[in-house]
Amino acid sequence: MSSPLLQLFQHQASGGVRERLCTTLRLAINRHHLHAGQQLPSSRQLAQDLRISRVTVEAAYGQLESEGYLRREIGRGTFVAITIPAGTASAARVQPARFSARGQQVLASGGCQDPPFPHAFAAGSPELRAFPHDSWRRLSSSVQRSLGSAAMGYGDPCGYLPLRSAIADYLALSRGMQCQPEQVIILTSSQQALQLLAMMFVDPGDDVWIEEPGYPGARNALLAAGAKVHGITVDAEGAVPGHGSAKLMYLTPSHHYPTGVTLSLPRRLAWLAWAQRNQSWLIEDDYDSEFHYDERPIPALQGLDRHQRVITLGTFSKSLFPSLRLAWMVVPPALTAPLGQARSVLDGHSALLPQAITAAFLHQGHFATHLRLMRQLYHSRRDRLLEQIAQRLSPWITPIASGGGLQLTVTVEQDEAHLTALAAQQGLLLPRLSPLYAGSASQQGWILGFAALTPDEIVAGCDKLLRLLQREG
Repeated sequence: MSSPLLQLFQHQASGGVRERLCTTLRLAINRHHLHAGQQLPSSRQLAQDLRISRVTVEAAYGQLESEGYLRREIGRGTFVAITIPAGTASAARVQPARFSARGQQVLASGGCQDPPFPHAFAAGSPELRAFPHDSWRRLSSSVQRSLGSAAMGYGDPCGYLPLRSAIADYLALSRGMQCQPEQVIILTSSQQALQLLAMMFVDPGDDVWIEEPGYPGARNALLAAGAKVHGITVDAEGAVPGHGSAKLMYLTPSHHYPTGVTLSLPRRLAWLAWAQRNQSWLIEDDYDSEFHYDERPIPALQGLDRHQRVITLGTFSKSLFPSLRLAWMVVPPALTAPLGQARSVLDGHSALLPQAITAAFLHQGHFATHLRLMRQLYHSRRDRLLEQIAQRLSPWITPIASGGGLQLTVTVEQDEAHLTALAAQQGLLLPRLSPLYAGSASQQGWILGFAALTPDEIVAGCDKLLRLLQREG
């Protein structure tokens, strides 16, 4: 008996000797090499066979006895105490998992997977090589020393109050928003905010509106909640105010995703009047308002709201770095307590230490300095991409004018899906435009990310794209 055990034992590569022996005996029982009632070697004998300490064998036998695998009888020996039922692999193959209707809807969305390092032209990625890593490290050490064990416990579901205060101050100065720190709720992502709002405001069958084309993450969150999602046309002034009513409207007013259009002031006032008239909610996604290059950004829609119908979302994934996993939501005062309670149901709270470091980063002025430098950097990279398109790619693609953001949307007359697949084979990412339309009418094109690419990387990406377009055109 001990020879097969020796072979199994020798194949266990991780853990201490006792842990390896416990794993060996569990495997032997689970694989039916050892059967119920079968006697095992004495601890002395097994220790000699495996060339280990008898004390270790005794400890392993005792552990497996406590788990129910073995039975030890004084004066008689150690016996296998259990029979593991034979597996039914064939049954597992023919019975796939049964997911709920909501689960099936989530799977149908295709999910979201951003590349760990941005390649040309992955959209929405910030430049991480220019991040002030030294300042962040110093702040991290300082915050850890000052907070000590207080940073290791549970936190407020609504977020770390100094961070909420810093965000409220920043939004008042930079975005013209009117909010108190208590109205700011910290989350791990704007997508989590959308899922939270869909869960709290949407019942199956409710009508909700989103921009057309629009952000797929918002569409997926609303569809998963069972909403009937209707697209609202976007023109040169932004989303066209709709007739009728809906539970909510999702907007990207400062910089429409994906065209880059800014919602005009008359349209903003019209949407606010619509929300008040229908007692609907306006979800304002302020996803990259920090990065405007050709003119100052128009203040946030929330700053014009006199009837508390606007909920504004934002994220640090673009302005700082994605793995920070911090976003924020500004809600009307009446919603603070219920949405804070609902946020606690999702995952309790955001990690306290990153919140504290980010709060210090804002309070000490590092955030403003970083944004100023990134605006200059991204502006120059946007212009380099526009230059490449004008000089080399204009026969095939046409850029849609945009005054900011981390990506540039272009239209293409050729088969978008076919070209995208061919580009991927060459390591060139071309995020597609047409899937962002839900209706039958759609525009072919790409959303070309430039912010995370150096000028040379932009040119190299355009080289690949040019060769592809020339070959296929």
